[in-house]
Amino acid sequence: MQPGTEVYSQPTWRLTRWLADAGPGAPDDIRAALIAQLHGSLPVFAAGAVNTIAVATVIALRQPTALFVAWLIAELAICTARLVVLIIAHRAARAHRKTPTDLHLVLAVAWSCSVGFGAVASIVSGDWVVAMLACLSAAAMVGGICFRNFGAPRLAGTMILCSLGPIVPGVALAHEPMLYVVFLQVPMYLAAMTAAAFRLNRMLIATMRAERENSHRAHHDALTGLLNRAGFVEALGTRLAAPADRRFAVMFFDLDNFKPINDTFGHAAGDDVLKAVAARVRRVFPDGTVVARMGGDEFVVLLDGVTPETAQEMGHRLIAEVAASYELGGELRASVGASVGIAMSPDHGADVAELLAVADAALYEAKSGGKSRCCLASVETNLAALRRLQQNGPKGPIAGVA
Repeated sequence: MQPGTEVYSQPTWRLTRWLADAGPGAPDDIRAALIAQLHGSLPVFAAGAVNTIAVATVIALRQPTALFVAWLIAELAICTARLVVLIIAHRAARAHRKTPTDLHLVLAVAWSCSVGFGAVASIVSGDWVVAMLACLSAAAMVGGICFRNFGAPRLAGTMILCSLGPIVPGVALAHEPMLYVVFLQVPMYLAAMTAAAFRLNRMLIATMRAERENSHRAHHDALTGLLNRAGFVEALGTRLAAPADRRFAVMFFDLDNFKPINDTFGHAAGDDVLKAVAARVRRVFPDGTVVARMGGDEFVVLLDGVTPETAQEMGHRLIAEVAASYELGGELRASVGASVGIAMSPDHGADVAELLAVADAALYEAKSGGKSRCCLASVETNLAALRRLQQNGPKGPIAGVA
């Protein structure tokens, strides 16, 4: 999770879980994004609140009965409570604390019930100016409810029902035959808008899935499933931007004697070895370690919270793990080695290009010394890499790094 990202809690009450359900098959990250969408922004909330309070105020002034005064008080209380809860939720989400999501959803339904109550009370009053104003406001709110809350279509449908549904019994109590057309209109409108919320929900989830899949493909290697060059550069940049409370290592390695496998057994066998190497690398390092295939037989690891000594120990473990033979099918087996170069932050660089250049130079030094070796960047290695970077710009494994 990137710093500054707002994280809203999932609902925990049985009713609110049902209301906020995004539908079958939605991944957890999409569900989290949809819950965040339900909280919306303060300006969007303010527009709806101002409208309903204004309508309730005007009607209460025109018809200062206990019923309409009570409606105005209810509108003020609910909208104020929603505003307070929304502010608390935004602040808690920014601080990654638990947010009052259940209360937020319940108050949203309560607000729609208040809108519906105002509509039915206005119709029963017999004042058709008041009735028109209240019903027009309720109908206007339905559009906003649908298009703001379709991430949770059950919530949208419930709010639409609570806002417009009371109009039907209101018309029945008014005993005005010309209004009986509402018995047909309102159910059709409710069905259409609720169906629209469900369709929009499916479209939204499909779009979010596609975006995530495209992002995954853009940042991951198709063969091994590891991060690719772009993904690693982004991860390293994020780590460098985080508070520098712990040292970390950038471990660059490539495979020794890999080309003969492609030449002898074919590229399919070479691909199998690369996939097996990726699996072994995952076993060597702790869960959550950033591992990437930079291209060809080159790999890089971001090892957080380590000393130079620990990084070298991990490098030697990696070499031993990679060196074990690989089955290629039948009786065929192949062996490769690994040479490792390590750069430490902040010792050997303060940005992405510097760290990768120094780690690459340390890798070159390891291969020059006989391969299957682990080399920690020295002062000389560091200076040579930085001079080459200044003279020639990023090349090889760091080409394209800004």
